[in-house]
Amino acid sequence: MNKIRRGSTVIKKSDNRRIVFIVDKIVSEHKQKVAILKGLYIRIIEKIPLSELKIVDRKYVNNYIEEKNKSLEKRIYSRKNSYANMKTGKILHLDGDRRYMEKSYKYYKKLGLNAVVKYVPEEKQEYIVKDAISRYKPDILVITGHDGMIRKGRNYSDIYNYINSKSFVNAVKRAREHELGKNLVIFAGACQSYFEALMAAGANFASSPARVLIDFADPLIVAEKIATTDSEYYVTINDIADELRDGKDGVGGIGARGKKAKVTHL
Repeated sequence: MNKIRRGSTVIKKSDNRRIVFIVDKIVSEHKQKVAILKGLYIRIIEKIPLSELKIVDRKYVNNYIEEKNKSLEKRIYSRKNSYANMKTGKILHLDGDRRYMEKSYKYYKKLGLNAVVKYVPEEKQEYIVKDAISRYKPDILVITGHDGMIRKGRNYSDIYNYINSKSFVNAVKRAREHELGKNLVIFAGACQSYFEALMAAGANFASSPARVLIDFADPLIVAEKIATTDSEYYVTINDIADELRDGKDGVGGIGARGKKAKVTHL
């Protein structure tokens, strides 16, 4: 039997949905080995005892990735060339997961969107966000990565009961302090994030009102919608919900005006 180690792909024995995780690290807690897990396609980070996990083989992982990619490629194909003649809003996307950063970049590029995507660990995002805004001058800011509740179903209003929500909240606050940040449309959060705190900090859209999981692509879909909507139109969560993993349970917000510039013909 293969031993679970850093980099292993695993599932939880009790998980009927068979969500695949990557083992980010293994630590000792309360005299047992515990894995820090990050979702392969879900923006969750969790601590789970090794005894509750099992390794999945490469064939299973490949099939899982292929299934997820098919859904994303179908979306890209349905929109191919739709934005070719648009002056879409500029997206700055800070992602706490390097794999997600790479996949996000490919997604935006295939759609022809104007996007800068940077890998920045969640705990560092608040310290670089102002400089990033100054450098790239975005219309839309995505602050995301992985998150999760430490004690699920309890202490919803305790910022310290969330693994990365405090970092996301601070990054949103720093962004809004920037002169250019006052006009930004901001999406912030990941799985099970402290939605109310993110909104209070200044986000237009945030996860996760019902403390559920969100898909890797959910923040991208929100950014895409804002970037490709005319500035005279106001985008609400109702305009996006059907395209998201768990709709308004996963993402909520006050909405924002689109950032696609009007093209005037002389």
